[in-house]
Amino acid sequence: MRLWKIIGLASVVGVAASGAMTVRSERQRRAYTPEEIRSRLHERVAAAHQGPAVPPQ
Repeated sequence: MRLWKIIGLASVVGVAASGAMTVRSERQRRAYTPEEIRSRLHERVAAAHQGPAVPPQ
């Protein structure tokens, strides 16, 4: 019976930790201004177009 309590407690701690990580990443994501997001997307697209072209097989 004690083993089940430990397993249950560990699962609660795991859920809380993953929730905290999700909140942290969400805060970092929302810290960008729309202009910063737009410029990063433009940079990614430009880098994708400059990448090596792989011929179809």
